[in-house]
Amino acid sequence: MANIHPTAIIEPGAQIAETASVGPYSIVRANVSIGEGTSIGPHCVIEGHTTIGRDNRVFQFCSLGGVPQDKKYAGEPTRLEIGDRNTIREFCTFNLGTAQDVGVTRLGDDNWMMAYVHLAHDCQVGSKTIFANNAQIAGHVHVGDWAILGGYTQVHQFVKIGAHAMSGLGTTLSQDVPPFAMIAGNPAQARGFNVEGLKRRGFSGERIAAVKQMHKLLYRQGHTLEEARQAIDGLAQTMPEAQEDIAMMSRFLAESTRGIVR
Repeated sequence: MANIHPTAIIEPGAQIAETASVGPYSIVRANVSIGEGTSIGPHCVIEGHTTIGRDNRVFQFCSLGGVPQDKKYAGEPTRLEIGDRNTIREFCTFNLGTAQDVGVTRLGDDNWMMAYVHLAHDCQVGSKTIFANNAQIAGHVHVGDWAILGGYTQVHQFVKIGAHAMSGLGTTLSQDVPPFAMIAGNPAQARGFNVEGLKRRGFSGERIAAVKQMHKLLYRQGHTLEEARQAIDGLAQTMPEAQEDIAMMSRFLAESTRGIVR
């Protein structure tokens, strides 16, 4: 049997793995599934069609799977999906998706979500990200793997944040953030690229050099966005070790709908 505190309320239909635990006064609604090794702290509310994977740690006072803060929501059976090994600190609020998008809000694996983080409806967050205290992302936002959002970062709906990007304290984002970029301010501006983070993740010298060159093409040489993208595509011939990084950047720029932070 799962380790469920006597004061917790578990509705019939909820699926809780044998090695999971639910703390005092927490509520788990009928359509929730909680995986092996996951711990739910005290005074949490887990509701909606919510799936939580293995070995997550959810701290006290979190609200997961609440209805979207969207006036168009009409009770559709949308979902929240949380992967494995995530840390979700106090007072986080993750909402369900909406029928107007993919119908699911997703958080990947191995993420570190600090206190008061908000994931709005239909957000798609990758793996190994860090969201510092009070990072708030609006509906339909996409965040790539390894991204870091500084404390009090505010993200406008439909913005895309590329893999390995990083925002400074109090950043306000209304445009897309390319992979690897370091941005800060209100309004946000590009301040460089995340070279230290890339070194810590084992990027080779050639890959870091390619990222540096892509940053120059985007921000230092006066190109239009399309001109920069074409020049970035050309780097693949001379920097074969960085082909995947170059392809990721080119694809991100091609798919950007809000323009990028400049």
